[in-house]
Amino acid sequence: MTTSVPSEHTLNIRKPYFDLISQGTKTIEIRVGYPKIRKFKPGDLLCFISGDATVQTRVTAITEYRSFEEMLDAEESAAIGGHSMTRDELLAAIREIYPAEKEALGAFAIHIELVKK
Repeated sequence: MTTSVPSEHTLNIRKPYFDLISQGTKTIEIRVGYPKIRKFKPGDLLCFISGDATVQTRVTAITEYRSFEEMLDAEESAAIGGHSMTRDELLAAIREIYPAEKEALGAFAIHIELVKK
């Protein structure tokens, strides 16, 4: 029986979101369906980078949605943007990063957990 080794990935992320991940508050990362993102699988290791800082996480689940609105209807907003952002503020922040033509690639909710060092 062969055991597959998890893949390792890296993503750059804005500092406020990096801080939420490293605190364990943000457990869902939002991305669009670029080919790189479509390769992620549960169990893979995902390193987030912000400037010189890094935080190691493990992918626990990935769900694809047709739109950010559909995703926000299904996922917990606080796990995406922290407790201080409303759903509408979160949607605006996501659309500031990803315009409509990028959203058309699909909205991915990448569920993560911190990896203990």
